[in-house]
Amino acid sequence: MKRLLLPLGALAALAFGWSHFKPNLTDDKPNDNTNWSEYLGGPDRNHFSALSQITPDNVSKLKVAWTYAARDSGQIQTNPIIVDGVLYGVTPTVQVFALDAATGKEIWKAGDPLKTWYSTCRGVTYWQSGDEKRILYTVGPLLYALDARTGKIIPSFGENGHADLHEGLGEAAKDKFVISNTPGTLFGDLIVMPVRVAEEVGGAPGYIRAFNVRTGKLTWTFRTIPYPGEYGYNTWPKEAYRNPDIGAANNWSGMAVDRRRGILYVPTGSASYDFYGGNRLGQNLFANCLLALDAKTGKRLWHFQAVHHDVWDRDFPAPPNLITVTQNGRKIDAVAQVTKAGFVYVFDRVTGKPLFPIKEVPVPKSDIPGEMTWPTQPVPQKPAPFARQTMTEADINPHSGDRDSLLTVFRSVGKRFFEPISKRGSLMFPGTDGGAEWGGAAADPDGILYVNANDVPWIFKMIDAPKNDELAHLSPGQRVYSQNCISCHGPERKGNARSGYPSLIDIGQRRDRPYVTQIVSNGKGMMPGFTALSAEEKQALLAFLFGDEKQEVGSSAAMLKVKQPYLPYKITGYNKFQDSKGYPAIAPPWGTLNAINLNSGEYLWKIPLGEDKDLKAKGIRNSGTENYGGPVITASGLLFIAATKDEKFRAFDKKTGKLLWETDLPAAGFATPATYQVAGKQFVVIACGGAKLGAKKGNQYVAFALP
Repeated sequence: MKRLLLPLGALAALAFGWSHFKPNLTDDKPNDNTNWSEYLGGPDRNHFSALSQITPDNVSKLKVAWTYAARDSGQIQTNPIIVDGVLYGVTPTVQVFALDAATGKEIWKAGDPLKTWYSTCRGVTYWQSGDEKRILYTVGPLLYALDARTGKIIPSFGENGHADLHEGLGEAAKDKFVISNTPGTLFGDLIVMPVRVAEEVGGAPGYIRAFNVRTGKLTWTFRTIPYPGEYGYNTWPKEAYRNPDIGAANNWSGMAVDRRRGILYVPTGSASYDFYGGNRLGQNLFANCLLALDAKTGKRLWHFQAVHHDVWDRDFPAPPNLITVTQNGRKIDAVAQVTKAGFVYVFDRVTGKPLFPIKEVPVPKSDIPGEMTWPTQPVPQKPAPFARQTMTEADINPHSGDRDSLLTVFRSVGKRFFEPISKRGSLMFPGTDGGAEWGGAAADPDGILYVNANDVPWIFKMIDAPKNDELAHLSPGQRVYSQNCISCHGPERKGNARSGYPSLIDIGQRRDRPYVTQIVSNGKGMMPGFTALSAEEKQALLAFLFGDEKQEVGSSAAMLKVKQPYLPYKITGYNKFQDSKGYPAIAPPWGTLNAINLNSGEYLWKIPLGEDKDLKAKGIRNSGTENYGGPVITASGLLFIAATKDEKFRAFDKKTGKLLWETDLPAAGFATPATYQVAGKQFVVIACGGAKLGAKKGNQYVAFALP
C-alpha cells in the first residue's frame, strides 16, 4: 500500500502519554480545571469546564485576545486541545500545529508539505506518561504519533511513525476508502479509533479497533458485522460477514469512556448501502447501536439499537454523554445519546437499562421491490424530541414567495414518520444532517443536557440504477460517472450547491487536472475518495469531466472493468426541501438550542439559534439557522456556541437561555469551542473555517478573554 512519507522534522505530535493501565486514568492527566486536554473536554464528552473567571455578569466584556491564521483556508471542524499552556489544532488541509495558548504564537507545525489533504478533521488526541508526551492524529488512512514538544514523528510507533487504519478490517477492505475525521479515545495503553468509510455499496466494514499507543500495533477488534458463532450473526443474511457488497456499521463520530469502570461507549452508523438494504435483510446488529464494550478487550457488555435495518442513513451522529442523574432520590450513573432524528436515549451506564420508557412503534413498509423494512422502530417516551419530526401543509414557510410550488412538491411525496424512500419521493424530517450532528451535546454535572439542532426537511427519491447492458452505449468516462458520481452531482453534472454538492459542469475552467485527480482519489470534506477505481477508470472519468474524452462506446465501454458491485437502486441526490431562494420549505426556526433536564426528562428551555441576515433586515427575527459544531458550558453558568451560518459567536445564560453576549467572527465557526486557563486568565477559543451552507471560507482560530 502506498504510504505517506513525512520528513522527521515536518510532522508534529503531542506525546501520547499512556502508562500501564490504572483504574482511574485522570490521575495521569494534567490539571483539567485549567486545561482542555481531551476532545470535547474529557472522556465523558460533556463539553464542560469547571472554570468560572468568565461569568454571566462579565461575559459582555470579552475581547479578542489573539488570532492564529493558517496558510490554507476552508472547513475547520477542530475542537482544539490545550495542555499546560500549549494549544494543539489542525488546519483546513490537515496540518497539525502547536501554539502558545496565551498569545497564539506558533511553536511548531507539522504535515506533509508535498501533499494537501482536504478531509475534515475534528482534532487530535493528547497522551502523556511521565515525561513522555505524544499527539496522535490521522492523515488519510494513517494514524501518526508525534512528539508533543517538537512535532517530530516518533519512529517506534507502528511502521516509521504510523499505523494503518485498514488493519483489522480484513483483506476485502485493503484498497477501500478508510479515514478518520474524529480523535481517538484513550484507555490505558490503548487508543480506540473512529473511522469513516464509503457509504455506497461495497464500502469497507466499520469494525471497532484498539491500537497500542506505544507500539501502534492492533490490540483488539470488535466486529460490527458479526461472523458465524458471534452474537448478532443471525440478524444478517448468512454470508453478510464476507459479502464485499456489505460494509460500514462504523463509528465515525467518536466515543466516550468510563475509565473507572473500564467501559467504552461506542455509537455506530448505518450499514451500507445507506438507503437500500435488499442485500442485507434483517435487523442488522450492530449497525445503529450504542455499544458498551470492555475497553480493555473489546468484549460486548450490552447494546441498544436505535434503528432496525436502517435505510434512512440515521447514523448516531455524536459521541454519547456520560452523566449522573437523580431519579426517585437515587443517583444513577447514566449514558445519554442524541440522534439525527432528535431523540435522546438515556440508559443506566452499567446495565444498559433505559431510564425512560422506550416503545417499539409500528412504521410504514417499503414499496421498493426486494426491500423489507423492519416493522417497528424504538421511540423514547421521554424526553420529547428536540427537533420537529413531522410536517403538515400548515407548516410551509410563510416567508417564502413559492408557497404554491412548495405545496405541490409536499403533496406529491410520502411524509409519514419513518417514511421509507420511494420512487415517488419521501420527506425526511429532520434530514440526514439532523437533528443532532457531529458537534454533539454538552452536559452539566447535575444532569442537564444542552443540544443544538437542525430543523430542516430533505426529500429523497429512489430510481432504478442503470444495468450493465444499459451502460454499454456510454463512453468509458460516462460509465464511471454514472456508477459513482450521479447520486450527488446528478445526471447532468449540475450538482446541488445549496446542499453542498458543487456543479461539475466546466470544472476544467475552475480547477486543473491534478487537483481533481487528488479529490477523486482522496476525497474532500465529506466526499469519500474512490480508492477502488483503477488508474484507467480515473483517467476516463477525468477525460469525461474535462470534455476531452473520445466518444467511444459499446466495446470501448466494456474495456473498463466494473469494480463497484451492482446496486439495483440509487437515490437521485441529497436534496434539501427548499424554495427558489434557498430557504427551507418549513416555517422557522431552522436551528434551535435546547436545555433538557435528564433527571425528569422535561425541557428547561428551547430557543432559536442563529439569525438569517436577510430576513433580519426585513424585520423577521428568530429564524434560527442550520448549525454545525456544539456548545461548551462552564461552572459559572455560561453556554458558548458558534455553529451558525451568520458568523456569530454567542454566550447564553445556561439556566434560562438568555443571550448575554455575541460577536462577529472572521468566518463562520462550524466547530465546537474550547475553554482553558493560562497564567490565571481564562480563554475561550473557536476555529473559524466557514465553507459550509454557502458561508465564505476562513482560516483562523480566535481566542477571547476578559481585558
